[in-house]
Amino acid sequence: MPTQAAAAPSVTIPRLPRTPPRLLTLTLLTALSALTLNMILPSLPSMARDLSARESVTALAVSGYMLASAVFQLGLGPLSDRYGRRPVMLGALMIFVAASLGCMLAQGVAMLLACRVMQAVVIAGAVVSSAAMRDQHSAIDSAAKLSLIASAMAVAPMMGPMLGGLLDLTLGWRSVFALYAGLGGALLVLAWADMGETRAPGLPAPRLGDWLALLQSGRYWAYVLCTAFSVGAFYVFVTGVPYVATAVWGLTPAEVGIGVGSITGGFLVGAAISARQARRLGMAVLLVSGRAVSVTAVALALTVFAAGVSHPLALFGLTVFVGLGNGLTLPAANAGTMSVRPALAGTAAGLSGALSMALGAVLSTLTAVVVEHAATPGTLLALIMGCVLLSLVAAFVASHLERGALPALA
Repeated sequence: MPTQAAAAPSVTIPRLPRTPPRLLTLTLLTALSALTLNMILPSLPSMARDLSARESVTALAVSGYMLASAVFQLGLGPLSDRYGRRPVMLGALMIFVAASLGCMLAQGVAMLLACRVMQAVVIAGAVVSSAAMRDQHSAIDSAAKLSLIASAMAVAPMMGPMLGGLLDLTLGWRSVFALYAGLGGALLVLAWADMGETRAPGLPAPRLGDWLALLQSGRYWAYVLCTAFSVGAFYVFVTGVPYVATAVWGLTPAEVGIGVGSITGGFLVGAAISARQARRLGMAVLLVSGRAVSVTAVALALTVFAAGVSHPLALFGLTVFVGLGNGLTLPAANAGTMSVRPALAGTAAGLSGALSMALGAVLSTLTAVVVEHAATPGTLLALIMGCVLLSLVAAFVASHLERGALPALA
């Protein structure tokens, strides 16, 4: 009797994740996009020396990265709306790892800068994570969740330069890019295993008319401008305060660093409040109250210095509330930008991020020019006041359009 052939061993084909990504995964992806910007700052002199380049040239590793980030955001958001969040995130991480290794192995400044520009694709971590969160939750629930992710955007830039400086001191500047490659590889594995597609199946690919409708929406632009000028106030502060603190009070770089950290600390408190109270208070309240806190704090600071009081605690003790106001406002504003047309959440997040970064670059340049000629607390506070007032106006417009109190423009 013929024997039956032995059954072929079964092969288990790994399944792609079908469940939405965990909040931790999205937070880590966002944190990497923030960490990559400034961890190399302490290494710029070492890079210039080892690659026989001027420091002004190696500084392009920061400014060029920022410009590339803005450009990538404009493209990555629409791509994620068309092809899905998962493939765009995985592709961006692959490019990031390769670019990080290229920076680590670069033997000339041109190669370094070219790879550094490609590293900026990791901004997908912020864009895609925000869109993925909006895919899963309502606008108000997204605001609460984005408050937690926003904390990563605040903490990562604080930790980056310290970690980068330590690595440069002990292992050399190339170790910073080795760490980038390692972190990118680890998150690539995590995203592959955990990041299921969140864009609803069966949605038609966005058409040109859909994008034009988003760009013609007054409500969308109100949210975007509220975000951009809120972030702009932070850029003005961090650009101008080193000039002012050194010229007026003779603070050391370490003391200035502590002062700069105060506004970030305020942001963390505001984001924590937003995460806990978003559902109870609602988006409009968070949006406007955050702007009101910032305006009030800057107005008090201007009054104090106009009265003749000149002390660093008077500046840092009140500008910390600018950070607190941003922590209240920004998660709601970001959720609002993606709620105008939820099917275009990626496009909305990418365009908003790009415009915020572009405006931040303009305001940083303006601040440096103005404060260089008048390095006083009053000058710096006046520039911040301009930003927070414009953000307050945009917040009022957004909240009224949301409630239908003003005729919607789209």
